[in-house]
Amino acid sequence: MHPEKSGTRILGIAESFRGRDRSILAGIVMRRDLRIDGAALETITVGGMDATEAIIRIYETLNRSDINLILISGAVMAWYNIISPDIISQTTDRPVIIITYEQSDGLCDTLRYHFPGDSERLAAYKALGERDFVRLHTGHTVYLRRAGIPLTTAEEIIHQITLDGKVPEPVRVARLIARSVMRSSQTGI
Repeated sequence: MHPEKSGTRILGIAESFRGRDRSILAGIVMRRDLRIDGAALETITVGGMDATEAIIRIYETLNRSDINLILISGAVMAWYNIISPDIISQTTDRPVIIITYEQSDGLCDTLRYHFPGDSERLAAYKALGERDFVRLHTGHTVYLRRAGIPLTTAEEIIHQITLDGKVPEPVRVARLIARSVMRSSQTGI
Protein backbone atom coordinates (compact mmCIF):
# COMPACT_ATOMS: atom_id res chain seq x y z
CA MET A 1 0.00 0.00 0.00
CA HIS A 2 1.28 3.45 -0.94
CA PRO A 3 -0.48 6.07 1.21
CA GLU A 4 1.25 8.92 -0.63
CA LYS A 5 -0.53 8.17 -3.95
CA SER A 6 -3.54 10.35 -4.69
CA GLY A 7 -5.31 7.39 -6.29
CA THR A 8 -5.16 5.25 -3.13
CA ARG A 9 -8.77 4.16 -2.61
CA ILE A 10 -10.35 3.78 0.81
CA LEU A 11 -13.67 2.10 1.48
CA GLY A 12 -15.19 4.07 4.36
CA ILE A 13 -17.96 2.31 6.29
CA ALA A 14 -20.35 3.97 8.76
CA GLU A 15 -23.83 3.30 10.09
CA SER A 16 -27.05 4.96 11.09
CA PHE A 17 -29.21 3.31 13.71
CA ARG A 18 -32.16 4.62 15.68
CA GLY A 19 -34.01 2.06 17.75
CA ARG A 20 -35.13 -0.04 14.81
CA ASP A 21 -34.68 -3.71 14.04
CA ARG A 22 -32.20 -2.92 11.27
CA SER A 23 -29.36 -0.45 10.94
CA ILE A 24 -28.15 1.07 7.68
CA LEU A 25 -24.50 0.66 6.70
CA ALA A 26 -23.10 2.87 3.97
CA GLY A 27 -19.84 2.21 2.19
CA ILE A 28 -18.15 5.02 0.26
CA VAL A 29 -15.11 4.50 -1.95
CA MET A 30 -13.00 7.62 -1.70
CA ARG A 31 -9.61 8.31 -3.19
CA ARG A 32 -6.94 9.74 -0.92
CA ASP A 33 -7.38 13.04 -2.80
CA LEU A 34 -10.97 12.92 -1.44
CA ARG A 35 -12.77 12.20 -4.72
CA ILE A 36 -15.71 9.82 -4.28
CA ASP A 37 -15.98 7.10 -6.89
CA GLY A 38 -18.25 4.41 -5.48
CA ALA A 39 -20.97 3.64 -2.94
CA ALA A 40 -22.94 0.69 -1.59
CA LEU A 41 -25.49 0.06 1.16
CA GLU A 42 -26.29 -2.86 3.46
CA THR A 43 -28.33 -3.47 6.59
CA ILE A 44 -27.41 -5.19 9.83
CA THR A 45 -29.50 -6.51 12.69
CA VAL A 46 -29.76 -4.31 15.76
CA GLY A 47 -28.40 -6.44 18.60
CA GLY A 48 -27.24 -9.08 16.12
CA MET A 49 -23.83 -10.38 15.16
CA ASP A 50 -23.90 -9.79 11.40
CA ALA A 51 -21.93 -6.54 10.98
CA THR A 52 -18.72 -8.28 9.87
CA GLU A 53 -20.55 -10.17 7.12
CA ALA A 54 -22.39 -7.02 5.99
CA ILE A 55 -19.10 -5.12 5.62
CA ILE A 56 -17.70 -7.98 3.55
CA ARG A 57 -20.88 -7.90 1.39
CA ILE A 58 -20.39 -4.16 0.79
CA TYR A 59 -16.84 -4.81 -0.36
CA GLU A 60 -17.94 -7.68 -2.60
CA THR A 61 -20.94 -5.75 -4.01
CA LEU A 62 -18.63 -2.96 -5.12
CA ASN A 63 -16.58 -5.53 -7.05
CA ARG A 64 -13.54 -3.25 -7.03
CA SER A 65 -10.01 -4.60 -7.18
CA ASP A 66 -8.63 -1.07 -6.68
CA ILE A 67 -9.76 -0.63 -3.05
CA ASN A 68 -6.58 -0.40 -0.99
CA LEU A 69 -7.97 -0.11 2.56
CA ILE A 70 -11.19 -0.56 4.51
CA LEU A 71 -11.82 2.12 7.16
CA ILE A 72 -14.68 1.48 9.60
CA SER A 73 -16.22 3.98 11.99
CA GLY A 74 -16.68 2.05 15.22
CA ALA A 75 -15.90 -1.50 16.31
CA VAL A 76 -19.34 -2.06 17.81
CA MET A 77 -22.39 -1.05 15.80
CA ALA A 78 -26.17 -1.33 16.09
CA TRP A 79 -26.49 -2.11 19.78
CA TYR A 80 -23.45 -4.34 20.30
CA ASN A 81 -23.09 -5.86 16.81
CA ILE A 82 -19.34 -6.45 17.03
CA ILE A 83 -17.00 -6.26 14.03
CA SER A 84 -14.01 -8.52 13.40
CA PRO A 85 -11.28 -6.57 11.57
CA ASP A 86 -9.21 -9.75 11.25
CA ILE A 87 -11.99 -11.67 9.45
CA ILE A 88 -12.69 -8.69 7.17
CA SER A 89 -9.00 -8.32 6.32
CA GLN A 90 -8.51 -12.05 5.71
CA THR A 91 -11.67 -12.36 3.58
CA THR A 92 -11.08 -9.26 1.45
CA ASP A 93 -7.28 -9.43 1.41
CA ARG A 94 -7.28 -5.74 2.34
CA PRO A 95 -5.95 -3.97 5.43
CA VAL A 96 -8.58 -2.75 7.87
CA ILE A 97 -8.58 0.19 10.25
CA ILE A 98 -11.36 0.64 12.80
CA ILE A 99 -11.49 4.15 14.19
CA THR A 100 -13.22 5.17 17.40
CA TYR A 101 -13.41 8.60 18.94
CA GLU A 102 -13.69 8.35 22.72
CA GLN A 103 -11.75 6.90 25.62
CA SER A 104 -13.45 3.81 27.07
CA ASP A 105 -12.94 1.35 29.89
CA GLY A 106 -14.39 -1.37 27.67
CA LEU A 107 -17.73 -3.11 27.24
CA CYS A 108 -17.26 -6.52 28.88
CA ASP A 109 -19.54 -5.77 31.85
CA THR A 110 -22.14 -4.14 29.61
CA LEU A 111 -22.15 -7.13 27.25
CA ARG A 112 -22.54 -9.54 30.17
CA TYR A 113 -25.48 -7.49 31.44
CA HIS A 114 -27.35 -7.11 28.13
CA PHE A 115 -26.41 -10.52 26.67
CA PRO A 116 -26.04 -12.93 29.60
CA GLY A 117 -24.44 -16.19 28.52
CA ASP A 118 -23.52 -14.89 25.04
CA SER A 119 -19.93 -16.14 25.04
CA GLU A 120 -19.60 -15.65 21.26
CA ARG A 121 -20.29 -11.90 21.52
CA LEU A 122 -17.97 -11.49 24.51
CA ALA A 123 -15.20 -13.42 22.74
CA ALA A 124 -15.66 -11.28 19.60
CA TYR A 125 -15.31 -8.13 21.70
CA LYS A 126 -12.22 -9.41 23.51
CA ALA A 127 -10.66 -10.41 20.16
CA LEU A 128 -10.69 -6.74 19.15
CA GLY A 129 -7.74 -6.21 21.48
CA GLU A 130 -6.31 -2.92 22.60
CA ARG A 131 -6.62 0.34 20.69
CA ASP A 132 -3.78 2.57 19.53
CA PHE A 133 -4.00 6.20 20.65
CA VAL A 134 -3.41 8.72 17.83
CA ARG A 135 -3.21 12.51 18.19
CA LEU A 136 -4.36 14.08 14.91
CA HIS A 137 -2.88 17.19 13.31
CA THR A 138 -6.26 18.81 14.10
CA GLY A 139 -5.52 18.49 17.82
CA HIS A 140 -8.15 15.78 18.35
CA THR A 141 -7.53 12.27 19.59
CA VAL A 142 -8.75 9.05 17.94
CA TYR A 143 -8.22 5.37 18.67
CA LEU A 144 -7.35 2.75 16.07
CA ARG A 145 -7.66 -0.99 15.84
CA ARG A 146 -5.90 -2.52 12.86
CA ALA A 147 -5.59 -5.67 10.82
CA GLY A 148 -3.01 -6.11 8.06
CA ILE A 149 -1.48 -2.64 8.36
CA PRO A 150 1.34 -1.23 10.51
CA LEU A 151 0.50 1.54 12.96
CA THR A 152 2.79 4.08 11.26
CA THR A 153 1.05 3.58 7.89
CA ALA A 154 -2.39 3.69 9.51
CA GLU A 155 -1.52 6.95 11.29
CA GLU A 156 -0.20 8.51 8.07
CA ILE A 157 -3.39 7.69 6.18
CA ILE A 158 -5.71 8.89 8.96
CA HIS A 159 -3.82 12.20 9.10
CA GLN A 160 -4.08 12.64 5.31
CA ILE A 161 -7.83 12.02 5.09
CA THR A 162 -8.95 13.97 8.17
CA LEU A 163 -9.49 17.56 7.11
CA ASP A 164 -10.77 18.94 10.39
CA GLY A 165 -12.19 17.61 13.62
CA LYS A 166 -11.60 13.92 14.25
CA VAL A 167 -13.68 12.07 11.65
CA PRO A 168 -11.82 11.05 8.46
CA GLU A 169 -13.62 12.06 5.27
CA PRO A 170 -14.49 8.57 3.95
CA VAL A 171 -16.40 7.64 7.11
CA ARG A 172 -17.82 11.15 7.55
CA VAL A 173 -19.42 10.96 4.09
CA ALA A 174 -20.52 7.35 4.65
CA ARG A 175 -22.23 8.43 7.89
CA LEU A 176 -24.04 11.26 6.10
CA ILE A 177 -25.31 8.84 3.45
CA ALA A 178 -26.40 6.24 6.03
CA ARG A 179 -28.28 8.90 8.03
CA SER A 180 -29.97 10.19 4.90
CA VAL A 181 -31.10 6.69 3.92
CA MET A 182 -32.34 6.05 7.48
CA ARG A 183 -34.33 9.32 7.51
CA SER A 184 -35.79 8.56 4.08
CA SER A 185 -36.89 5.11 5.18
CA GLN A 186 -38.55 6.57 8.30
CA THR A 187 -40.51 9.12 6.30
CA GLY A 188 -41.51 6.66 3.60
CA ILE A 189 -39.66 8.38 0.75
